[in-house]
Amino acid sequence: MDPILLGKAVTTPDAGPVHLLPRLGNRHGLVAGATGTGKTVTLMTLAEGFSRIGVPVFMADVKGDVAGLAVAGTSSDTLLARAAGIGVADWAPSASPIVFWDLYGKLGHPVRTTVSEVGPVLLARILELNDTQSGVLDIVFKLADDRGLLLLDLADLRALLGVVTDERKDISTQYGLVSPQSVAAIQRALLRLEQDGGDHFFGEPALELNDLMRTSTDGRGVIGILAADQLILRPRLYSSFLLWLLSELFETLPEVGDLDKPKLVFIFDEAHLLFDDASAALQQRIEQVVRLIRSKGVGVYFCSQFPDDVPDNVLGQLGNRVQHALRAFTPRDQKAVRTAAETFVPNPALDVASAISQLGTGEALVSTLQDKGVPTPVERTLIAPPRCRMGAITPEERAQVRANSPVGGKYDTAVNRESAAELLAKRAEDATTQAKAPPARTAREAEADDGEGGVGRSINEFLFGTKRRQGAVQSAGKQAVRTITNRIVRNLLGGIRLK
Repeated sequence: MDPILLGKAVTTPDAGPVHLLPRLGNRHGLVAGATGTGKTVTLMTLAEGFSRIGVPVFMADVKGDVAGLAVAGTSSDTLLARAAGIGVADWAPSASPIVFWDLYGKLGHPVRTTVSEVGPVLLARILELNDTQSGVLDIVFKLADDRGLLLLDLADLRALLGVVTDERKDISTQYGLVSPQSVAAIQRALLRLEQDGGDHFFGEPALELNDLMRTSTDGRGVIGILAADQLILRPRLYSSFLLWLLSELFETLPEVGDLDKPKLVFIFDEAHLLFDDASAALQQRIEQVVRLIRSKGVGVYFCSQFPDDVPDNVLGQLGNRVQHALRAFTPRDQKAVRTAAETFVPNPALDVASAISQLGTGEALVSTLQDKGVPTPVERTLIAPPRCRMGAITPEERAQVRANSPVGGKYDTAVNRESAAELLAKRAEDATTQAKAPPARTAREAEADDGEGGVGRSINEFLFGTKRRQGAVQSAGKQAVRTITNRIVRNLLGGIRLK
């Protein structure tokens, strides 16, 4: 299979093209560099290259310019000269097959999953809960499993939190201590998430991973672009969503070993957000996924400003490296330059530490894995220009792409089937109805009811009365007693007068 052309090495006059081998594309990679040095263009070139060989790509659009992949670029003498100088003989403007996604459902098809699929660990991170509150969330999920309640959306979770509050003493005895303060903190966090629009992420129809791994009719891989310009304002939701998606791929896809090309390439922009404030357990999970997902045929490419934004145990798994310029203005920047230089295989013809600070826009230091997985010595490289528009697209162009999407009718309309919230509400309604029901009738009243419109019951009530009034039999008896008593009294009084 033809390799993906990244650019042309300019370290020495006789240096040649720099390629990424498709069969080693699942060995992951890193694209780093300061703002404005060309990282986004490199990501677009990389995505186009994978798409042309039939590999689907999923990537986030943090600034809004990655969407330009959906529209053909504009030819110019400068672009043609650069492409020819790098060795791209067939360069011509062209668009890639694109599907737009958006957690909020505004700039792309809605991306949804269920609360149960996200799980308590990632949900606690999204809600920014502390350890104690996270423990209570674990209990809530366990309670839902034990009682057979589906947690699909935030309404389900809120309903179950109400059950925990009502039955707190019993639940604390059975599962562990649950304090009202922790439950209230979780409820407040859910409210904040809803106000920020995060509740759109939870529900159905849930995203099917096969829809991220499509190819077009001409054999090119479909590039899924997640609109993240608003999502990035909630860094934990952004990073947790992408981590959830990566984990779902890891847990769902079968083992395939090393293929001729990846089944999917996953590009994680602003990668430092994934590791900020991550617990040791979460970092361990990330390392495990990155290390093992390679055998599932998935390549993961991180993009960030500094190489040390990625922990060493993950950085060591990234075989393909593209380093754009770093400006060493501060001690932090100087340390980052040294770290970046040390991560490359040395090239005797290149002073890496000096070159990192001297790179221009569109230039990068590149090292890729070649035969037998051995990394090449680092080369100073002119990055090949993408064939798409290098900039944002108009709302009309986005609408046209969405209208032609193969998955639009599948996800654009939300579905709300019966789950925990509905079941708990129904049980509460049944309990209320039962409490308001009239008391059971006595045996005498039941026997008197002949089933013909309640005639027997009416006769029974007339003769024997009810709890509130006396019947005819009781009234007649009392009247007879009063008459006899009056007669006796009158006879006695009459006898006394005669004497």
